[in-house]
Amino acid sequence: MLTPLANAESTMRPNLRPNLRRGADLLLETLHSEGVEYIFGNPGTTELPLMDALVEKPELHYVLALQEASAVAMADGYAQAAGRPGFLNLHTAGGLGNGMGNLLNASVSQTPLVVTAGQQDSRHSLTDPLLYGDLVRIAAPAMKWAHEVTNVSQLPVLVRRAFNDARAAPTGPVFLSLPMDVMEAMTDIPVTAHSVVDRAAVAGSLDRLAEQFAAVAPGRLLIIAGDEIHASNAAAEVVTVAELLGAPVYGSSWPARIPYPTSHPLWGGNLPSNADSIAHVLSDYDAVFALGGKSLITVLYTETSAVPPGCAVYQMSSDVRDLGRTYPTRLSVVGDLKASLGALALILPPALGDSAAARANLVQAAATRRAQTRRQHAEAAAAEFDAPIITPQVAAREAARAIGPDIAIVDEAIATSLHLRAFLDSPWPRQYSFLRGGCLGWGMPAAIGCSLGLGREPVISLVGDGAALYSPQALWTAAHERLPVTFVVMNNREYNVLKNFMRAQPAYASVRRNRFIAMDLVDPAIDYQSLAHSMGVPALRIERAADIAPTIEAGIASRLPNLIEIIISAGP
Repeated sequence: MLTPLANAESTMRPNLRPNLRRGADLLLETLHSEGVEYIFGNPGTTELPLMDALVEKPELHYVLALQEASAVAMADGYAQAAGRPGFLNLHTAGGLGNGMGNLLNASVSQTPLVVTAGQQDSRHSLTDPLLYGDLVRIAAPAMKWAHEVTNVSQLPVLVRRAFNDARAAPTGPVFLSLPMDVMEAMTDIPVTAHSVVDRAAVAGSLDRLAEQFAAVAPGRLLIIAGDEIHASNAAAEVVTVAELLGAPVYGSSWPARIPYPTSHPLWGGNLPSNADSIAHVLSDYDAVFALGGKSLITVLYTETSAVPPGCAVYQMSSDVRDLGRTYPTRLSVVGDLKASLGALALILPPALGDSAAARANLVQAAATRRAQTRRQHAEAAAAEFDAPIITPQVAAREAARAIGPDIAIVDEAIATSLHLRAFLDSPWPRQYSFLRGGCLGWGMPAAIGCSLGLGREPVISLVGDGAALYSPQALWTAAHERLPVTFVVMNNREYNVLKNFMRAQPAYASVRRNRFIAMDLVDPAIDYQSLAHSMGVPALRIERAADIAPTIEAGIASRLPNLIEIIISAGP
């Protein structure tokens, strides 16, 4: 037993390791120094050290999702809206597996995410414990890279590397496996310093690019505004270059974003999603200037090339892998879009010379055509307004009218998406996001992340009735976080897009017999209002076109989560 003197001496003995703390604490310190606001996840036993450490770190807010796929999409929506990597924590092999569909979405969309998953204690792996798996191999197909932390001393370096590489071109998710023994290990190593990396590299050969553009007759060059414009925050530079060239601007055929102001006279809408139709649009032009990669995505195979003969391709991207990848290019340049287009805008005027006036006239003519096109869409919707069942076009027009130009839209309602884009009229080039990866279950949770990324501002989540059933747990998180997200379910009671693809194949027996197996969501009908109420979200059902706009406006004005179900016809 210690004597009082010995006890006093031990009390006065200096602590030689005052910064001793667990790996989980070190991880949170590093995240805080990276500017992380939110951790998205769904915890399990292997995440308990992290959850305990969060008690002492109130500046980091844990956003609880009730299923891992929802957690992934929340982080994705946050990263896209905030313009910084989202941080995500999943639960071992099962949780990582649950999240893989939306992780593939993030990979295709090139969303910068730092994805982590708790792993069993590495000393435990020899006995094949519950939920143990090779997390690195499971994650790898959707990641830029995947690694397991094997020692607590590696944490600061690997976490810094993860954030740096998620941001680096091509942006995308990276993965770290976090064993429990690493998270519980004691250490006094410091948090490494944050690196400042300037990635705004200006592309080379811009003078050659300007010369070749000047050689294209006014009105014969088309610009494709790819998703990378959003990541580079380059919309203003694209507008400047488009106006100098007098070139119409089309969006990608299957976009993650509309990264161009939809109110601008040169905006031509998104390209169609089949090669025949894309080629028809491009056949009116001698050259296309594609900004960012993979802008000509098609859904079903056709023999036709999306780029017709005689149409020259030019590209600019920070991702060298996408340059000349599918179609031969006359000139492709590597560089940050914002910096490179800003530099190109200074070179173009002298190169264009006497054609500048003709190109300016093209912008004025485009404004006239754009106004006429808008009138035609409005007239078509008006002609359907009194239909006995709300048509997709009317639902989209009324929703767009209620949403206006300033509210962010996260769209996973395939039945109305093309109509909706036709009615968008906003100077804000960051208003609209879409399901680029194609794996359903992204939209509702992505809208939650989007609201958080915009500082808890209102967001509209447009979702099809089928897609809404992939991650309805997002409703609970919206209610729990009291986020101003209005979920609009476009309900046609079927997998309409699949039926339409089949109808395009007249030889199919399904078309001849008008029988589509496993494509109708009836018998029983799904009660979306009860589903919303069960998760603490008020809900309304709309069956009259005149009720759509005022109901959505009221939902936005409430600044609380709410769900609006709109019954729509199947459409063509």
